[in-house]
Amino acid sequence: MGAHAIDPGLDDLAATARAALVREIEASGAWAADPVWREAFESVPRHLFVPYYYVGALGGGYERRWGEDPSPRRRENWVRGAYADAPLATRVRDGELLSSSSQPSLMAKMLAELAVRDGDAVLEIGAGTGYNAALLSHRLGDAQVTTVDLDPEITESARQHLALAGHHPTVVTGDGARGCPERAPFDRIIATCTLSSIPRAWPAQCAPGARILAPFATGLIALRVRDSEYAEGRFLHTPAYFVPLRGGGRPGPELPDVEDLSELPRRTRSHELFRFLLTLTAGRLDPHEAYGIWEREGQPPRQRYGITVDGGRAWAWLDDPAGPYAWPLP
Repeated sequence: MGAHAIDPGLDDLAATARAALVREIEASGAWAADPVWREAFESVPRHLFVPYYYVGALGGGYERRWGEDPSPRRRENWVRGAYADAPLATRVRDGELLSSSSQPSLMAKMLAELAVRDGDAVLEIGAGTGYNAALLSHRLGDAQVTTVDLDPEITESARQHLALAGHHPTVVTGDGARGCPERAPFDRIIATCTLSSIPRAWPAQCAPGARILAPFATGLIALRVRDSEYAEGRFLHTPAYFVPLRGGGRPGPELPDVEDLSELPRRTRSHELFRFLLTLTAGRLDPHEAYGIWEREGQPPRQRYGITVDGGRAWAWLDDPAGPYAWPLP
């Protein structure tokens, strides 16, 4: 049996599991902004992109599930897990997660929020398994999609997975922070890794009016590009947790130690939106100042925050780019 083949008895299980995943994503409202994405998720077989993945094992560590397991029961578990609405760890080294296949409903939400149009050229930062690039290729066509990753092993496996699924977008091994100038200009850029700064190369490689969607500080920032020097936008309400961008991206500042937060109310320290504010302003705003803003401004949700990139400067802000609450970004 080939590396990606499954025995005929699992074909029906894969189809049934994929249909159930599509219904689950539909019920979540993830692609409500652009329901055309339903067809892509119905058509692209996720199990081809995760011939093996890792799940938490009893007693710690990871246990591998794979499509060529000699046990029929474990092969069935592999197929069912491939179509769970959950992220899947696909590369682990010395106990550290290096790469994963994102939660499908979050992928659907991000793709819908990308607001693609027929004919758009899309750059994806972080090739992962190739599954997201396959969804984009199904919608837009192979020629319109470029995916970049720093790790040659990741790009090679993504290329193989994509070919097996019948898609051939451009797969590039390189530093995602530098974009892909040879394929520019782009109408959309989507990142599947967390940023600590907005790479200046990205707006410069975008057409005017382009949209950049990227994980940032446990949220998703949606930037509209005015020109090669200027981009601005607000965060979506959706929380998002991804592995960090590797390569030439600037390292993010450290979050405050637990001791630095010990004087703050326990409910605030553990509040997910307060943690977002701390992550967004880490190294630039004292936690006690952050708490003061948090309380004065009525515990603001993510949508009230935004980011502006203007030439060599970039800053995060609350409510207004020119308002009193603004913090420089690396």
